[in-house]
Amino acid sequence: MSNFTKWILVGLLTSASCSSPDEEAEASKNVEGDLEVSAPETSSARTDAEIQATARAIHDRVLVLDAHADIEIPDNLSRYAGPDGMSRVAPVKLHAGGVDAVVVAAAVGPGPRDEAGFVEARQQADAEVAAIHAQVADATTKTVLATSAEAIVEAHENGQVAMILGFQNARILGLDPKGVDEFHAAGVRVFALTHMGHNDFADSSRPVYNGETSSYEPDAEHGGLSELGVAAIQRINDLGAVVDISQLSKQAALQAIELSRAPVLATHSNVQALTNVRRNLSDEEIDRIGATGGVIHVAAFRGYLFDSNDPELDRRIRETRTEHGLPQKYDYPFELYWEIEGCEAQQAYTGAISDLLGEGSAEVVVNHIDYIVDRIGIDHAGIGNDFNHGGGIAGFIDASGALVVTEALVRRGYTRLRLKRSGVQTSCV
Repeated sequence: MSNFTKWILVGLLTSASCSSPDEEAEASKNVEGDLEVSAPETSSARTDAEIQATARAIHDRVLVLDAHADIEIPDNLSRYAGPDGMSRVAPVKLHAGGVDAVVVAAAVGPGPRDEAGFVEARQQADAEVAAIHAQVADATTKTVLATSAEAIVEAHENGQVAMILGFQNARILGLDPKGVDEFHAAGVRVFALTHMGHNDFADSSRPVYNGETSSYEPDAEHGGLSELGVAAIQRINDLGAVVDISQLSKQAALQAIELSRAPVLATHSNVQALTNVRRNLSDEEIDRIGATGGVIHVAAFRGYLFDSNDPELDRRIRETRTEHGLPQKYDYPFELYWEIEGCEAQQAYTGAISDLLGEGSAEVVVNHIDYIVDRIGIDHAGIGNDFNHGGGIAGFIDASGALVVTEALVRRGYTRLRLKRSGVQTSCV
């Protein structure tokens, strides 16, 4: 395993699992052996001002990293950019939120899998990578391109934000896994094989709708990874980069976990047991990631956080789909609406769903983190917000609001002390 892989797997841990030395000392009084007796200081005994001060101290002390955001090209913003016309992880927002590093992915969506489609996808990805290179070349942004563990740490020590390049959707590569080398040479260190829709490398957790045939892709095209996908993962390992399993089908994800010679990341994936959508991770996937040393990064994205066990909410989502001419079956409230013709009609549907789900909250984000911590341990839990592609909750619509999640973690009682929760060893490095 490369030094970069080792560091990034540790460095992407949620920063708010740490507390001050004084809190640790107090906590040690409440611990017998390895078993937690009580929290170091219950949230009910602490004022909001005290919680905010603790959270701010954490941000000032540790390296805070967001494991996933899409890249926005300044002169060609997507509809997911901020209302201010800037990326949700623009340098000014990262600095304001105390976010010290972020994985920014060159990502493309589904499209034709022919020569013209491959060329178009590659051009888009190249333009996104170039946008990050242009950003870090501007000294006023106080950002650097980090391609090593040392560079990330050095940036933090120098008051700069480390931009770590990611990659999402091997449709960009066409049919040639050697393209992994070319993106690695351009600085990419985190590779995800799929986005929405299957490609020639792997099956996606989100089959796409084909307007020409009025049907969806089959749930699986390759039965997980294709031979190209296997070759790509082997090459990612050879280069010392990191495999990201977010967006893969369950079968492909499990195959990737077992195939990879280094631990994998899920850079923006939530818990399926709490929010039952295929895009989230099953307990089996969570367990295998934990057993092989990987990290799961929870996304502050309402579509991956809603309470799927609420029968009234489920009924209202299905009714809304019917009202907009869609089948009642859905895998994600915001997805599976592509058969709606026209951008305005699609936006009317997503707007109605947005109203149903509400703003979302940091408390729900922490529920998903808690689930992972209790099941496989805190060393395997992190945060990756999917900004610029749907991420955002109340008080945290871009990187400037990162303190909201840290406050929620502090309120929940996370500490630096090494404890055992539900029989799982937990800690913060």
